Amino acid sequence: MRTKKPILFPKHQKVLQILGENIKLARKRRGLTILQIAERAGLNRNTLTSIEKGSPNVSIGAYFNVLRAMNLQDDFYKLASDDEFGRKLQDLQLLAQTDNG
Repeated sequence: MRTKKPILFPKHQKVLQILGENIKLARKRRGLTILQIAERAGLNRNTLTSIEKGSPNVSIGAYFNVLRAMNLQDDFYKLASDDEFGRKLQDLQLLAQTDNG
């Protein structure tokens, strides 16, 4: 069964494009070719090219393997770690409990 392509608004697509650019810059700063990183990440060069363009059609595992191939896998821990909005919601709930209790 074919999966649907993800639909992203332009401003959200831009986030992936910036991620792809950051990955490309990290690769170039290390003096590595597309082929070298693709081989180290266990991907074909077309997939790596898609990642560097910020494609939403590439699995998050492939993005992770590219970062791992450049020793940047710990950057994944940073994703969603600074949940400012969630903390504000939690604080409001805690304040409401304090006022009622």
